[in-house]
Parts: sequence; C-alpha cells; structure tokens
Amino acid sequence: MAESKFRTTELSDPRFEMDGLRFITVKTDNLKGRGDICVWVPEGDHQDLPIVTLLHGVYGSAWIWAMMGAAHITTKRLIDEGKIAPCVLAMPSDGLWGDGSAYNDHDGFSFEKWIAEDVPQAVRENIPQVSDESKLFISGLSMGGFGALRIGAKYGHQYTGVTGHSSITEIEQMKIFVEEPVDFYRQADRENEDVFTAVINNKDTLPPFRFDCGETDELIEYNRKLHADLDAAGIPHEYEEFKGGHQWEYWQEHLADTLVFFNRIDVPVE
Repeated sequence: MAESKFRTTELSDPRFEMDGLRFITVKTDNLKGRGDICVWVPEGDHQDLPIVTLLHGVYGSAWIWAMMGAAHITTKRLIDEGKIAPCVLAMPSDGLWGDGSAYNDHDGFSFEKWIAEDVPQAVRENIPQVSDESKLFISGLSMGGFGALRIGAKYGHQYTGVTGHSSITEIEQMKIFVEEPVDFYRQADRENEDVFTAVINNKDTLPPFRFDCGETDELIEYNRKLHADLDAAGIPHEYEEFKGGHQWEYWQEHLADTLVFFNRIDVPVE
C-alpha cells in the first residue's frame, strides 16, 4: 500500500455503518489538525467511481448533507431509477471555524486546500471503489455554493463539473449569516472573495458550470447578478430559478438537478 498523505486516519467500522454512509477523519496540515468527511458509497461491485464533493453551508458540518439534506437517499433513488450512473458522495466539514470558514484561507489555515486536495485524497486512500482515475465533481449550498463555485473555477484542471445552490457569490454576503466580522474573511486576491472574478481569471480552464437559486431566497438578486455578469462576459454556464427559499426543502429537491447535470457531463447522451 502506498504511504498515506495523512499522519493519522480513522475509518468507520463497516459493521456499524448504515445506509451506505461511512466516516473518515484525517489529520492534515491544512487544518492544523483533524477534518471529518461523511462518505456515501453505492451498493455493488464498482471501480473508478466518480467522486461528488458536497459542501455544506454555515452552522453545519460533515453530517448535514446526509442527515438534513438526504443526499444519499436522493442519489440512490436516481441510480435505482437509471437517471444517473453510480457515484460516491464526499461530504466534508468546512474546517469548523466560527459559524463558517467560507472555504477560504486565513490565520494559517487553508480551508480551500482541505477541500480541493485533502478530501479527494482521503477518499481515494480509503474507499476501494474509487481511484486516481475517478472523475471529480464539486457542488454546495449557500456558503458551500460559494466554496464550490470558486474552488471549482480555480481548480478547473481537476474538476469535471461544478454547481452551486442558493450560493453566496461574494464574501461580503457572509455577514448575512455569521456573527464573525466580515473583515476576517477578506483575502489579498479578489478571486478568493468573488465568484465572478474567480471564473474570469480561470475562464480558459472552467469546467461545465451551473447554479440555481430560489425565487424567494435572500440571495436571489446576487445570483441573478452573477448570471447577468457571466452572460455579459460570454462565459458558458447554466442558471435556473425555482420556487422556494433558503431552506433545506429547496436543497433536498434540487440536489437532483446537480446530480443529473454531472451525469450528463460524465455520460453524454448519444
């Protein structure tokens, strides 16, 4: 077995796992300590499965996409219905700083590299159904949408598709949700504060890019502006609006749109 990137790794015991969910905890320099990943693996004899990373919003952690968003249930249903091919879900914590890390770098912590580098590596090391050949996708909701859209744009060389639901689009919007001063989140490079800048700076390597938002969501106007700015810049993307607000019922329903979008990229219709 190849040497692990991580000093320590804990993997849940299969005897006690339920519904295909398991947990990985690794120690990484990027977090100056441990990080958690909830993983869902479909039943069956699989190899080289794609990895779909789902980033949570403020207040949450590695468990919330499964236990509040029913992500694994939706994914299994779509697989059983033949609407998507099997895939693995990787649902990491954001690093657990304050109300939310914004998946950015500050105070010597690299929450971005935790997501872009450590999470895929930890899944490859511990889940036999994936490998170095596995395609990578990334999505998220709210603050996680900000992280997914921005990180997906910056790391376009490794992600095959990128989506966001009800996404924060610029760092100033964090103050809507967190008690920490927004100045803590400010970055030296504008592309780390603003999704549009990250996309423009990396447009030549941008993967297929999609986002949606609820019509009564407090972030709807920001999402509409991002859509308009991308249109004006001639950046190919998909944007949709649906009924609903900034709530789990919306994300439970529209995760399916992300998974079908990713499947369309990975398994094109002939």
